[in-house]
Amino acid sequence: MTRREKVWVYKPPRPPKPSVPASTKSEVERRCNEFVESTLKPQYITHHPENERFSYVVDIFTKWYRNYFYFCATYHSPGENALSPSFETRFARMEYVSEDRFNLSYMRHTGQWWEIFSGLSLSECLESIKDLPHFTP
Repeated sequence: MTRREKVWVYKPPRPPKPSVPASTKSEVERRCNEFVESTLKPQYITHHPENERFSYVVDIFTKWYRNYFYFCATYHSPGENALSPSFETRFARMEYVSEDRFNLSYMRHTGQWWEIFSGLSLSECLESIKDLPHFTP
């Protein structure tokens, strides 16, 4: 088996990601928090289930990190073998692309984000999170 020769290749730098304006951040946060309170919490948060062996959702919240906006869930772990009494997961991510345009991703079972929509408006993102099973906390 022979080795390949090393070759120098030009790799231009990635263009910087756009920063999110403060007005857009506050508007997105306001609308998404309303969406969480009116739609996601009534749909997914249950009071103590009958079988207290398995984890269940106790809270859904949102947060910004750089140019990503996350939908997160807090689970309660009542089982006797639980490592901790509760844990948090992220189940949906909106990446800011430009003015009122976002890429929408969900967290796969592999622990990696999978982008399924590009260039959606905020309203379209919220409709997709509401309707598609990919975005279940």
